[in-house]
Amino acid sequence: MAMKKETEAKKKKKTAKEKAPPSYAIQEGTTFRQLCEQLNIKGKDLIEALTGAGFNVNINDIIEDDILPSLSEIIKKPLTIKSIEESIKNQAMADEANLVLRPPVVTVMGHVDHGKTTLLDAIRKTNVAEREFGGITQHIGAYRITYKGKPITFIDTPGHEAFTKLRARGAQVTDIVVLVVAADDGVMPQTKEAIAHAKAAGVPILVAINKIDKAEANLDRVKQQLSKEGLLIEEWGGDTICVEISAKEKKNIDELLEMITLLSEVMEIKTNRQVPAQGVVLEARLDPRRGPLATVIVQLGVLRQGEAFVSGLCSGKVKAMFDEQGRPLKQAEPSVPVEILGFSEVPQAGDLFQAVADQDTADKIIAYRRSKLKKKEGPARPEKLTLDQLFKQLEEKEKKELPLIIKADVQGSVETLCDLIPSLSTDEVKINIIHASTGQITESDVLLASASNAIIIGYNTKAPAKIQEVAKEEHVEIRLYRVIYQLIDDLKKALAGLLEPEEKEVYLGRAEIRRIFNIPRVGVVAGCYVTDGKILHNAQARVIRNDEIIYTGRIASLKHLKNSVTEIKKGYECGIVLDKFKDIEKGDIIEAFIIEKETK
Repeated sequence: MAMKKETEAKKKKKTAKEKAPPSYAIQEGTTFRQLCEQLNIKGKDLIEALTGAGFNVNINDIIEDDILPSLSEIIKKPLTIKSIEESIKNQAMADEANLVLRPPVVTVMGHVDHGKTTLLDAIRKTNVAEREFGGITQHIGAYRITYKGKPITFIDTPGHEAFTKLRARGAQVTDIVVLVVAADDGVMPQTKEAIAHAKAAGVPILVAINKIDKAEANLDRVKQQLSKEGLLIEEWGGDTICVEISAKEKKNIDELLEMITLLSEVMEIKTNRQVPAQGVVLEARLDPRRGPLATVIVQLGVLRQGEAFVSGLCSGKVKAMFDEQGRPLKQAEPSVPVEILGFSEVPQAGDLFQAVADQDTADKIIAYRRSKLKKKEGPARPEKLTLDQLFKQLEEKEKKELPLIIKADVQGSVETLCDLIPSLSTDEVKINIIHASTGQITESDVLLASASNAIIIGYNTKAPAKIQEVAKEEHVEIRLYRVIYQLIDDLKKALAGLLEPEEKEVYLGRAEIRRIFNIPRVGVVAGCYVTDGKILHNAQARVIRNDEIIYTGRIASLKHLKNSVTEIKKGYECGIVLDKFKDIEKGDIIEAFIIEKETK
């Protein structure tokens, strides 16, 4: 009978949850006054309620994360704080009527000296290559051209290994990657890195086989090497577009541009021009005469001179804008790269850039971000995988995936591991090797692992101290092995950790609520007597009233007299605070339990 009532209570709870009011999203930097205006609430009443709940705030303070639960309870509406970039994106995508096609942003990637900058030089009919020190591109350059009346924006990323971080940044803002491979040199280590970065970003790859004018050119060998990297060209029955060019002799450049145009038309790349401007900082520098400058590619909206903006932890006002040739602009439309003057300080490359209503709004958003950063003692980062905690990965998916980057001492070891490790995959968990190569673990490997949420496996190779520091900053796990059976054993354990564990409820004890206390800065405290078993701090709990479950959650605080304790046994009194639940009554029963997980 009790089980039946509990089942009915769970159904009622589920129904109530399904009918729960939708959360109300406020933008970061919103003040209590602005919230009151949005919801038509009296500011005085709200501040009095918050003061009664133990918060010392005033009407002009910025709403921060730690006050949300109490604030939501007071206004009877679930609240969430959204970043301004998320708000703008949601606004842009929700208004389908205003979605229009925009020019593609194309990133040129590939191995050093394979002709990336020479290709752009041929496209733009300028002479950039000779101005670069040593013939190697030293920064990200963004350039706009028009082909048959259709604009295309190109990003030239560095090809040298030392600039992997810039290359990765280029892939984050692009719609199409043009992978330049020299016909006489073939697929090289940085070619493989470029492929891996483009795949991690989910960007379509268009191959340009360059230097076909050279006597040593071997097109079939290059195409075969590309197929081994997962790029099977259309000529061989695949879906990767391939164009054979000579950037030096300007041969087949029109055909390459035609393919870029056709691919972008098929992709239907769209934007919304009616929302506040949003883009990405490609590079930033401090000019000794003009102050902080940043190159930004606009992705949404139209950026206009005079607008206030935020970017990471910087704010400012667009004092002036210039195109790639240094010409002043009054406004920048989607896919247009511009150099902006007016930053309060030099922003971080890769930061998002958003136009806001005014400088006051910008200041409030930056204040919120700095406060949040200070409390967390570091920038918020997505949780990364570790071999010890893989069971946390995407529990909603029916088939899980373990992405790996393999580094080994010699090519033979790489090939052996690439053959052996995927065979450990099971019906429930698939191992995906996203990149494998020889040599020491590099910063490029760490950046790719960070972008792909992957783990780096090193076999008979090293990770220099500097690289380990980068991995720590990026929250990337590196595992080094010298014995192959230890590597295999750890992966098997990791795969077992990814399997869906069985959950088993373990009963702990019961406590009867005999008194209720309202304590400032603490909230509602249940004065209880433990009638059976024991009560543990942080254990799961359900509140039972008249044989019906009215709450299931967690014990947030457990006290005996005035002392916080971890456990209270049968026959003792205690004070219990439940997590996010205050609607308790004298006579309610608090039942404590824990959930144990057993691997199948």
